Amino acid sequence: MGFSGIGLPSLILILVIVILLFGTKRLRSMGSDLGSALKNFKKSVKDTKADEETESSDKIEDQADKSVIEGEATEKDKDKT
Repeated sequence: MGFSGIGLPSLILILVIVILLFGTKRLRSMGSDLGSALKNFKKSVKDTKADEETESSDKIEDQADKSVIEGEATEKDKDKT
């Protein structure tokens, strides 16, 4: 048994009907269009994740820069001598 009660003969029949309705050239064109759309979608998701990681690391660096007090560092230097 295949997908939720659909057997192999039913799947073959559906495939034959789809080929007759659309033709092999149109199916090939639709397949390549779908493939390129998925490729572009994955690329944009990857780029978005990379941008978010870059932005979050920039925010962390900015927060670290703001938390350092310049006078505090010079006070520690005076105590060491």
